[in-house]
Amino acid sequence: MVFSEEEITHLYRIYKTVLQMLRDRNYVISETEVNMTRQEFTSTFGDHMKREDLVISRSYKNNPDDKIFVFFVNDAKIGVKTIRDIIQRMLTENVFRGILICQSPLSHHGRAAVSEMASKCRLEVFLEDELLVNITMHYLVPPHQVLTDAEKKALLNKYTVKETQLPRILMTDPIAKYYGLRRGQVVRIIRPSETAGRYVTYRYVV
Repeated sequence: MVFSEEEITHLYRIYKTVLQMLRDRNYVISETEVNMTRQEFTSTFGDHMKREDLVISRSYKNNPDDKIFVFFVNDAKIGVKTIRDIIQRMLTENVFRGILICQSPLSHHGRAAVSEMASKCRLEVFLEDELLVNITMHYLVPPHQVLTDAEKKALLNKYTVKETQLPRILMTDPIAKYYGLRRGQVVRIIRPSETAGRYVTYRYVV
């Protein structure tokens, strides 16, 4: 199968957003990769590229053993077998976090297959259309910073509050999905302020 110029541009934009997303999650991504041009993308993967060729494997900056896979699938509709094969590959290679990029939403059985393995590995699911642009680069989206466990503890002690008393952000929120936030984490949001220069708020992930 040969992709049209429009389809190659479509995949290039998605691939670039995924690299930016991994970088923002503190995985090892070089500036050269993030700044890859469309021509370099085509030169790397060829005119006859398949989505499976775009698979990405990266290590976490602070822990080389903590890895993540990103899978692209050719099939417009992904079956349960494909999901199980992907999860089996992750487990075989001792990778316990993955991202699946789909052309269309998973079926009920597909979502169930992902949930069944949640105790062994975490597979996040994104639609291609969700990654055509990097939402964190929109001028209306303020910077978000994920707190470490130590930073979260210090914040709660400083204000003598329980985590559940903080304002909330849903795991399904586009920003929470972008950063791969999990329940119980806290994110710092920095907004501009005309009086103070900046205004900092926090959100608890539910």
